[in-house]
Amino acid sequence: MKIMLLAHTHDADVICASAGNSCYSERPSHELMNDIKDPDAILSKIVGMGHHSVVEHAVFTFSAEGVSRALTHQLVRHRIASFSQQSQRYVSLKEPTYVIPGTIKEDPDSLKMYEKMMSDIWSTYRKLSERVPAEDARYVLPNGCTTNITITMNARELLHFFSLRCCDRAQSEIREMADQMLKICKEISPAIFSKAGPPCVRGPCPEGKLSCGKPRRKI
Repeated sequence: MKIMLLAHTHDADVICASAGNSCYSERPSHELMNDIKDPDAILSKIVGMGHHSVVEHAVFTFSAEGVSRALTHQLVRHRIASFSQQSQRYVSLKEPTYVIPGTIKEDPDSLKMYEKMMSDIWSTYRKLSERVPAEDARYVLPNGCTTNITITMNARELLHFFSLRCCDRAQSEIREMADQMLKICKEISPAIFSKAGPPCVRGPCPEGKLSCGKPRRKI
């Protein structure tokens, strides 16, 4: 997969910190911005109090390339976000392009079965595409076929996304994507994302008996 940051709110840490301070000041946020010296301390205090709305002022847009439809089916469940996905109605997938899960790659017999099935699927897809519209031929395509998707989330939703999808109990492909996105976000806005990641990097795991028992290191 390839994950790229297309756009983001500049000075996101300072903007969110000044927005938070404006809730407790007679002065507007545009004046308070000039006073922000330590946005991490401000945001840690405000967000720690449960006022997560202040980080909604920061927005990030990503391009995700070469991810599976199985991943995007999980991704779009994060509804406080905007998505634009490559269409299988208008884009013909004539050549086999698909994701192979790591567990299948590691088992030669499973890999052989998997690749044979993909070859059969694409052979059928090509034949059907000559007889019926591509939008109908696509019904035979698997969850594993690759797609491209554009993702826009505000920082509050990203924090929620990272909390769920950076967890070791998340599926490996979407976890890899979340880890890459979090690394980028930390570089852009270290104050907002200083404690981002699965719950175990901040405290005890909330999964109870379902916990993996192996807290993840910070991204």
